[in-house]
Amino acid sequence: MKFFIDTANLAQIKEANELGILDGVTTNPSLMAKEGIKGEEAVRNHYKTICELVNGDISAEVISTDFNGIVEEGKSLAAIHPNIVVKVPMIKDGVKALKWFTDNGIKTNCTLVFSAGQAILAAKAGATYVSPFVGRIDDGNWDGMELVGQIAQIYSLQGFKTQILAASIRSSLHIVRAAELGADVCTCPLEPILGLLKHPLTDIGLAKFLEDAKKMKQ
Repeated sequence: MKFFIDTANLAQIKEANELGILDGVTTNPSLMAKEGIKGEEAVRNHYKTICELVNGDISAEVISTDFNGIVEEGKSLAAIHPNIVVKVPMIKDGVKALKWFTDNGIKTNCTLVFSAGQAILAAKAGATYVSPFVGRIDDGNWDGMELVGQIAQIYSLQGFKTQILAASIRSSLHIVRAAELGADVCTCPLEPILGLLKHPLTDIGLAKFLEDAKKMKQ
């Protein structure tokens, strides 16, 4: 399973990349705004900087909702760097655009997916990635991870090549569950990734080893 970090914060991207396990980055307009990135040129430059930091797919989201607007915006984003993946919303014109991008060799990430039916449409249109929003489904008192497993089963049975990108990840447990259920990619903030490092027995064991090592030097 690939690890993507879901942020536009350059310091967090660098920290995750230095772990040696980072495979890509996902962003969206909200994450850009959080970092104070305003204006089309500033956004494009920020995407370019991210692409230069990380050797992997970088999702850049369109804000248009009509077919022509999505295509034109997507072409512009894809021209920033070869690693750019155009992030397209799961709407009718979005599906049309996914097919256009597929036919024209542009990688895509179908975002805001909340059902298996939507995931099937994205795969049929040739999306490179499909992003089920696990955490937001959990917020509605449903099991977001159940959807990841359902999509994985359908894609396996039907031979779809679209990669499942588990998104809206809230915890380290979500990451483990995504791996168990067959997600190809997991994207999340830095905190859940670092949380995978933690276990009380590791801390206890390390403290014991260090204590014994001091005794050896006496």
